[in-house]
Amino acid sequence: MAYSIENRLPGRVYAHASPLSRGGVSLFDAGTITTENAEQFVSDDSVVQRAKQELTRAGFTVLGTTDDSSTVSINIVGPPDAYEDYFDTILVTEEREVIQPGAVNLRRTRTYIDTARADLPGLISTEGLPAAQFLEGVALEQPATTLRGAGPLPKLDYWHLTTDQVAEYLGARTVHGRHILGTGVRLTMVDTGWEEHPYFVERSLKGTVVLGPGTSDREIDEDGHGTSESANAFALAPGIDFTMVKALDTNLLGAFIEAAQQKPQPQIINMSLEYDRKADLSALDPFLAAAVSLAVKKGIVVVCAAGNGHYAFPAQHPDTIAVGGVYRDEFEQLEASNYASAFTSAFYRDRKVPDVCGLVGMRPDATYILLPTPRGSTIDQEQSRKASDGTTPGDGWALLSGTSAAAPQVAGVCALLLERNPDLSPREVRSLLKATARPVDRGWSNEDTGGRSARAGATGAGLVSVERAMTLLMDR
Repeated sequence: MAYSIENRLPGRVYAHASPLSRGGVSLFDAGTITTENAEQFVSDDSVVQRAKQELTRAGFTVLGTTDDSSTVSINIVGPPDAYEDYFDTILVTEEREVIQPGAVNLRRTRTYIDTARADLPGLISTEGLPAAQFLEGVALEQPATTLRGAGPLPKLDYWHLTTDQVAEYLGARTVHGRHILGTGVRLTMVDTGWEEHPYFVERSLKGTVVLGPGTSDREIDEDGHGTSESANAFALAPGIDFTMVKALDTNLLGAFIEAAQQKPQPQIINMSLEYDRKADLSALDPFLAAAVSLAVKKGIVVVCAAGNGHYAFPAQHPDTIAVGGVYRDEFEQLEASNYASAFTSAFYRDRKVPDVCGLVGMRPDATYILLPTPRGSTIDQEQSRKASDGTTPGDGWALLSGTSAAAPQVAGVCALLLERNPDLSPREVRSLLKATARPVDRGWSNEDTGGRSARAGATGAGLVSVERAMTLLMDR
């Protein structure tokens, strides 16, 4: 469902400008972008510098710490009038129905910004304008989706998992006993922020927060999603060198680019914030496809949540590790989570999502893993109102899962493998995970993405197994 509403434009609009591509083909005409061709869409430094200067003169603010040697995108922000005047266009808003975070059976609307005459959703064309001398076009940012499903530890009277059990059930305990903890492996999450919750302090777990473009308050995670989901990565790999790039849900691409360009370079980037793309791409998506491809080409393992009824992007990208969900019940039985997505991409030939799975709860709310969250954060307040949760507002705990939790679990597994062999390529890491995953033959995936059976690909290769993957790696 979508409908237009006038006069709903925000005071600041985020976007990504595409300087002229080195290969001579516009990013917006590229088709499929992977590690095989991504470098064709990098722009020469002289073009990038000119574009930045002209955009600044036009009243835009250039964001981020762009490495001009590998630029495909210039992240900008400005008032609506600046876009309309400089690019001779009209901005409009549209309310679109989206899945409500943490409640796959509920819907809400989000505001999307577009142009009145766009050929591609979110595209501002430069055709016939002076800007065409250095820009191919501009893509307006779109809202991203959190794929989520203190005080004293709450006592709960129903089956759920602790983070220690997550590590145990994914086979990490034996590996931890051999002192393989992901020590020193650089794992970066792109999410809502990270706070030093007592859970982390008690376990001597530390992290660094980098402000993504447009964000503020390094010490605060207002939403709570990033703080909560990071506990999944630490559960599997407590020794990681952890960085959180704080992201706006209206400037996710800018935050990903910031993460990929950190020095020293991350070895793993986890994405549990994603765009929902079933059948139609927007002008923004080629930028993210190119950014992911260039990151993987540099050797960064990119781990993405598959979605909770969403067709998550960039999980659909063939160079990522797409993570779905498996539910383990109190009787140790495994089945596909009916909360997690499974689908074949409409944009990448033969790309099936997910590749592998982490642990995820079941519908309706996926209340499954007890996770720390900042006191008073959005998650702390919202989750406690659910009858299935059992925590209280302001206690700093929440029962969550979803593929937002599964992705950092798998990212933690990747960190263990990379500690053992830092020379593994992203493709080799994914192959190891798929070759050693535990097959699942029961259950169905989320009906909103087709409701696949476990035997028909609902869980990809299956539930990741740290012990099996490490054994295969050591036997090579």
